[in-house]
Amino acid sequence: MSDGMKKIAFVVNPISGTQGKELILKWVDEKLDRERYTAEILYTQRAGHAVEIAAEKAREGVYAVVAIGGDGTINEIARSLVHTETALGIIPCGSGNGLARHLQIPMEPKKAIDIINEGVTEIIDYGKINEIPFFCTCGVGFDAFVSLKFSQAGKRGPLMYLEKTLMESLKYRPERYEVEMDGNTTRYKAFLIACGNASQYGNNAYITPQATLDDGLLDVTILEPFTVLDVPALAFQLFNKTIDQNSRIKTFRCQSLRIHRTKPGVAHYDGDPVMMNETLDVRIVQKGLKVIVPRNAGKDTSNVLARAQYYINGLKQLNETIVEDIATKNKAMLDRGKEQIRKLKKMNEQ
Repeated sequence: MSDGMKKIAFVVNPISGTQGKELILKWVDEKLDRERYTAEILYTQRAGHAVEIAAEKAREGVYAVVAIGGDGTINEIARSLVHTETALGIIPCGSGNGLARHLQIPMEPKKAIDIINEGVTEIIDYGKINEIPFFCTCGVGFDAFVSLKFSQAGKRGPLMYLEKTLMESLKYRPERYEVEMDGNTTRYKAFLIACGNASQYGNNAYITPQATLDDGLLDVTILEPFTVLDVPALAFQLFNKTIDQNSRIKTFRCQSLRIHRTKPGVAHYDGDPVMMNETLDVRIVQKGLKVIVPRNAGKDTSNVLARAQYYINGLKQLNETIVEDIATKNKAMLDRGKEQIRKLKKMNEQ
């Protein structure tokens, strides 16, 4: 290997996402610029293994560690690369791909490999929730609750996430929070509190649509209690990057905040659920991670109307199911009531 060659470690999570990885590795072998880079392929064997692999590669001083996986794999690798000279690369193949989408890294693996070949890097911020690093979003409330249910579902993919989101929204009840910032405490009854370093959860669902990765600030979105009538507008605005304009939403920016809740419970970081205490400290760390990015990231041209309609159609189907279920229950209650009336009449006749 000549002195000018750069070493890249490709870390594969074989169980992340919804697609196989062997074809992606075949494309890496065929398309990686062998005049500039040498490649090493490594497979994760358990949760947390990517953290160890990336830390070792950073110590070796490799040029980049490329995640072939989803947001969980990216989080594990990135947390070991912060404040090092080793860059994070991404070939997205997870369920949400939040960081990749924010960075406008193509979802098509061949095109993502082209980005790696170009070798353009930027330094981005990252966040911490109770000292656990995150790179897209973290939060408490409904989104954390759904992430827990999603992690237990076994199956992956946007359809499963949609199903869990819609079904659990029927049962979830808003909680009371105290949010402390700059010495001031504000109380909220909220459906969720999301803290964004990047703009979205994944799947182009923009929960903190104005967030940028290099401004040294967290974007905080608080969704207050809402009714069924609010859901279509909220769903549309989530995908249309305008949820911050909804009257049920409170937003602000800060470098750090403390969230108090009434009891311990689930929180999430980059979509991974974790049980935490009543108090959550969230803060931004500036200029901490080198990332391989597209040379000229263009405007997001994906069809936001189609994405929003996809969720609204799901809500419509769920509503029809609910109405049908309510009608069935009401009929059963009416039948029971009629039976009770017949019994009372009999007793009176006797």
